[in-house]
Amino acid sequence: MKISRTPRLLLAATLALVTSTASLAQATSSVVPLPNDALFQQFGGKPGLTKLMDDFVERLVVDPRTERFFKNANKPHLKAQLTDQLCEVSGGPCKLKGPAMADVHAEMGIHKGDFNALVEVLQQSMNAQGIPFSAQNRMLAQLAPMHRDIITGE
Repeated sequence: MKISRTPRLLLAATLALVTSTASLAQATSSVVPLPNDALFQQFGGKPGLTKLMDDFVERLVVDPRTERFFKNANKPHLKAQLTDQLCEVSGGPCKLKGPAMADVHAEMGIHKGDFNALVEVLQQSMNAQGIPFSAQNRMLAQLAPMHRDIITGE
């Protein structure tokens, strides 16, 4: 099959542009991170995260492993804070406002087992919402460093 000169030039120019753009993106990505809301979108944006947190908080208050931490919580406020937190860490436009995580959890006596139970409940909620396993893992990886500010018990 013979390709005329114009399409070959167009193909060569396109390949050159793609290659130089990829090189530029690679070179600048270490300097200035590019915004990436792919994870935010995989969770359905703000409406999807709100629905997820509605389910999650309801599970937290009835799970015998976590209920003592959440049964007296202001559920609408907690849901809103958690939604903004997941929105922010997933690359969405939200910014979590309020005290630092370490300050909020300082006197709660949360142990590693308590934290792990919360993660299990979050996974149950994500499964119930049909969130792909790969997206769940990416979100959990974003949230995992927070354990240092949350686990305060011996």
